[in-house]
Amino acid sequence: MNTTKDPNVAKIITIAVAVCAALILLFNLFTTIPEGYTGCTYRFGQLVNTDTGTGLKVHLPFVESIKRVDIRAQVNEMDMTAYTKDTQVIESLKTKTTYMYDRGQLDSIIRNIGINNVETTLILPNVSSISKNMTGKYKGEELIQNRSALQEDIEEELREELKKYGIIVTAFNILDIDFEDSFEENIRLKVAAEVEAQTTKNKTATLEEEARQKVIAAQAEADAEKVRADAEAYAIKVVQEQLNSSPEYVELQRVQKWDGKWPEVMGSTVNPFVTLGDAPGAG
Repeated sequence: MNTTKDPNVAKIITIAVAVCAALILLFNLFTTIPEGYTGCTYRFGQLVNTDTGTGLKVHLPFVESIKRVDIRAQVNEMDMTAYTKDTQVIESLKTKTTYMYDRGQLDSIIRNIGINNVETTLILPNVSSISKNMTGKYKGEELIQNRSALQEDIEEELREELKKYGIIVTAFNILDIDFEDSFEENIRLKVAAEVEAQTTKNKTATLEEEARQKVIAAQAEADAEKVRADAEAYAIKVVQEQLNSSPEYVELQRVQKWDGKWPEVMGSTVNPFVTLGDAPGAG
């Protein structure tokens, strides 16, 4: 029996085809746009909308299509060679560029460059050329000491250049600068010599300061001795003047030094503190 002529079989085949067509239409009717993406709508291959938003989107099957575009931060890392102002070779200059698409210029980016071509057309060549140009403005030793300044210079130039194409540079970092081994060894030796020289200079300054402090201390001691000597001389002068101007002062000094005991008189020696009229029992 020929089953192909069976009406039931033909009906089943028709239903199956209809179901498949319906499923195809159904799957082409909806597109989901997740967070961090935007939907770009194309109608007959022509871009008509670059911001459908997120969520479930409906479009006409076979007439319209919606493509997802990642609008989150994009990261590009590069490793290149470069030369300094004094022709030192940088064997490896590693960079990291973080960028995003300007939502307001997304239409222009898609039409003129293409989302898939942004890195090869804009990011790579500009990062390479700007990094090499800026590096060439520094001598080798200056580059080591001013790495952060070089990074800022490249980032500023890169931001201004890519801004014209709708690319927003959010960060630029120099991950590593690797010179030739011979140059790095020379720098290491020079730094070690500078450290040693600075250490010697600090020691010399310390010894000089200690010597200065000793001189200051000695001068202070000498000044103190002079002050004491001047004070003693002045005191002696005052006493001498008192002795010369007042004979009674001598008697006062003798009385102040007397311990209250009468000395014994030997022979014709007379107590110089006692007059005959003041002696005990004198009449």
